[in-house]
Amino acid sequence: MVQYLIELELAPLAPTFLVGAFFYIFATNWPRQKTWARSITCAFVLAVAVRYLVWRFFYTVLPHPADGSFAFIWTWTVFFVELGAFADILLFLVVMSRSVDRSSEASRLERTFFARPKAELPTVDVFIPTYNEPLDVLERTIVGALALDYPRDKFKVYVLDDKRRDWLKAYCEEKGAIHVTRPDNSHAKAGNMNNGLKVSSGEFIAIFDADFVPYRNFLRRTLPFFTDPTIGIVQTPQHFFNKDPVQSNLSLEKVWPDEQRLFFDEMAASRDAWDVSFCCGSCSIARRAALDVIGGFPHDSITEDLLTTLAMLNKGYKTRYLNERLSMGLAAENLKGYFVQRGRWCRGGIQTIYLHNGPLRGPGLSLFQRVMFLPLSWLMQYTTRFVILVVPAVYLWTGAAPLYFTGTQDIVTYQLPVLAAYFLLMGWLTPTRYLPLVSSAVGTFATFRMLPVVVSSVIKPFGVPFRVTPKGSGNEENAFDAYTFFSIAFWIAVTVLGLVINIVPEWSRIGEGEFSIVSAYWAALNVLVLMVAALICFEKSRPLLDSFATDEPARVVTANRAVEARIVSLSLDRGVASFAADPGLRPGERIWIEMERFPHIEGTVEGLTPGRRRGPTCLRFSYTLEGDCRDAMIVRLYTGQYSQDIRDIDKSAIVGGLWHRLFGRGGSYDPA
Repeated sequence: MVQYLIELELAPLAPTFLVGAFFYIFATNWPRQKTWARSITCAFVLAVAVRYLVWRFFYTVLPHPADGSFAFIWTWTVFFVELGAFADILLFLVVMSRSVDRSSEASRLERTFFARPKAELPTVDVFIPTYNEPLDVLERTIVGALALDYPRDKFKVYVLDDKRRDWLKAYCEEKGAIHVTRPDNSHAKAGNMNNGLKVSSGEFIAIFDADFVPYRNFLRRTLPFFTDPTIGIVQTPQHFFNKDPVQSNLSLEKVWPDEQRLFFDEMAASRDAWDVSFCCGSCSIARRAALDVIGGFPHDSITEDLLTTLAMLNKGYKTRYLNERLSMGLAAENLKGYFVQRGRWCRGGIQTIYLHNGPLRGPGLSLFQRVMFLPLSWLMQYTTRFVILVVPAVYLWTGAAPLYFTGTQDIVTYQLPVLAAYFLLMGWLTPTRYLPLVSSAVGTFATFRMLPVVVSSVIKPFGVPFRVTPKGSGNEENAFDAYTFFSIAFWIAVTVLGLVINIVPEWSRIGEGEFSIVSAYWAALNVLVLMVAALICFEKSRPLLDSFATDEPARVVTANRAVEARIVSLSLDRGVASFAADPGLRPGERIWIEMERFPHIEGTVEGLTPGRRRGPTCLRFSYTLEGDCRDAMIVRLYTGQYSQDIRDIDKSAIVGGLWHRLFGRGGSYDPA
């Protein structure tokens, strides 16, 4: 009898066990980058999803009486959203079933390309479009671009200034860059770069947003791809030297990567394997002849980079993606900038479906290309997250389930395997870029501001002006995101109260049924995700200039002695030195720091931290750099020697940090 009951309870879990066994026995032992392994794994997950969808339609939607009731309408509404989500996942599985790493190809092409005489190398124009960025942002980009490892007579740096600033003109003249203005700001960034095309003549155009610093080897790694005459654009990933507001506000700066790593590290390389990679604007280089063929940078959409890709595909050109860190930029520094940026990307992507040169009507595109460039992810990701959020609340308050319910066992048999398959797939494909709780919380947090953008973009796609992401000095405001926080608080309250009132029989809004068990678990999980999302709303102050971790031998010299040290952190205005013993220095004392690979620095001691358990003593110092010394420091720090990468995620540290933020009392928690 006991064995019978055990079999009865465990039987519905058999499909989930099968999914787990597949990943444990096969997928985790397969080479993740091999096409055959990715294809089999993605096909397996697709089969699990199709099985669920067939059950969902024939057993939980179609049998619902067509009585026109709210329950009937709600059931079909949720199902249609699921169909959209399924289509989005289908495209994701197709794309991720392949991947390509072009680094070895780049190395082979580089050897051949640069074996030719210097006089035969092509000319390059570096465009830096700018609108209102301050000098502390622009100087890094300009100085870094001028330091590119390429014959100096073969490239020019153009600062395309749409704000027509005299101080920027003077700075460009001092550094050797070309300052370009125009009489108006028509067509925003695309118009600015088209004006740059008129005054320049290089065979190739490298583009860096005002806050992105190219690494010195950028041209050496990207230019050789253009020996193939069909290549119109080479795109590289966007990396950042500061922490985005999501990382910072969750206090996960040291253990959780920035939000864009999933796309640039994984998805972009997979799209390239299918020849549907696209230009992301900054950190790219384009063939001028291809730009001439398409009439310059398109300005019909506020995302000119995506339209440039589509226009080139229309003419037979391709985009290549080289997944190498070849630049560093400034991530959105606060939530205001975060949503300005995401809102522009979202609206611009949706605009393309209305355009004559977009994926639906653009000439010269194959059916596969049209499908792969549909903005389905923008349309569905926030819609789906919102429905996931409200389904249990709607049931708890109205009794309307999202399906014509057949039994808890059926949900365990059909729906649980899909969730397990998706989470395990993401963990396999992106082992250092995905964690269900954090990823879900970030998506939920963004939903409250991004879903209105999606709806308004579908109804009225045009008429909203191009907005530059605010960055740099003057952008230090770290305001509490009250709108998102109170939206989250509202749904937490609605969900929790819905659970409470249904505990009391006299207040219960739902009849007897097994879905109440499922909805209780679902509601509890939603509340947990919402609580983590709420933490993101509280902005934390961040330094204007982020420091880089270093390990440089140095001599710290005072007026009467010198002490050996190691410089363990540097920025453009401060650093940290480590000593084996107390150096005997005091705050306010003047010091000189001598390093072999850096400019010598004159600074002031800011403070000391004594070592623990015979550990090193750390000394904080500040300094002011000017002229050639500051330029040399910029080149050293920002053009390829250092990074802020988080190469792996510490799951226990992340969970511990979030638990402390949510439920901790006093003290501090360091997830590192």
